[in-house]
Amino acid sequence: MNSKTSFPTVALGRSGMEITRIGLGAWAIGGNGWAVGWGRQDDADSIAAIRHAVDRGINWIDTAAVYGLGHSEEIVRRALAQMAPDDRPYVFTKCGLTWSDEQPQAMPRRTGAPSSIRRELENSLRRLGVERIDLYQMHWPAGDGTPLEAYWQELLDLKQAGKVRAVGLSNHNLAQVRTAEFLGHVDTLQPPFSAIQRAAGNDLIPWCAANGTGVIVYSPMHSGLLTGGFSAQRAQSLPPDDWRSRHADFRSPELERNLALADAFKPIAERHGATVAAVAAAWTLAWPGVTGAIVGARSAAQVDGLIGAAELELDADDMLAIADAIELTGAGSGPLRPPDETGSLPANLFA
Repeated sequence: MNSKTSFPTVALGRSGMEITRIGLGAWAIGGNGWAVGWGRQDDADSIAAIRHAVDRGINWIDTAAVYGLGHSEEIVRRALAQMAPDDRPYVFTKCGLTWSDEQPQAMPRRTGAPSSIRRELENSLRRLGVERIDLYQMHWPAGDGTPLEAYWQELLDLKQAGKVRAVGLSNHNLAQVRTAEFLGHVDTLQPPFSAIQRAAGNDLIPWCAANGTGVIVYSPMHSGLLTGGFSAQRAQSLPPDDWRSRHADFRSPELERNLALADAFKPIAERHGATVAAVAAAWTLAWPGVTGAIVGARSAAQVDGLIGAAELELDADDMLAIADAIELTGAGSGPLRPPDETGSLPANLFA
């Protein structure tokens, strides 16, 4: 495992891993041909993006078995194969979403059966070409009737057996995280979090900060809306096999509010000599309790536009300006800024 990086690192909860403030997300590189794809992708460009991100100093990749129905994990393996073992990044993946090869366009099933999780793990190890997964996360709460206690215990057992280094939950609410923590420590939580989708700032992130659980947020640029390069015309031209073409955030009236918020990021980006996308990611990292942010890139050029977020620190004036813009535009929902700009969190948030 490569511990050398040109970027500062922070502890990922109590996992023993030190990660850069941003990691490369591999959802989009799964390609099309499944229910929640991003349209056709170029695998060579995807591999180049992964290699470039690691070369620039990013030390973790986040993927999932379901992304491209296994294809994303296979692309990650191909990229890792081109790196010396000591240069390889941490690899995080997820379980709990299963699919039918006969019906690839059907929505994946939320599966929590322990036997399924064990089978999914072996498949992920094979596709990724690794002997142990650094972080294994339950992608969504089970929808097949499996109690949380059953699937979380299975993940804890896999960690105890050495199959995975750390275990976490993605897309789980505070009550569910607390239930899991009672059985065994939740190493990480992965919620959606952006200046548009801010709900995790209410309770989940403060709870994690108080309980030694690392937080890696996904969609900090809200799937492209907060990159500064998105437009109403772009939204209208999204292909049918891009899931965003069907989502309310990419249609009126939400689209106009979201793009107005992205415009408000531009003077802040200019002040810092950064991209709007980097500012959007840095906004999530300014919240006490957020360890890292997942940024998706499908080419080396996209990596270069995002990489600045690994070191960019927004000050109190920046955060206030963004809070004012959120309020003015009416974009999204959730708290406008961290509970306390000094970094301390009110005790009543942990009740």
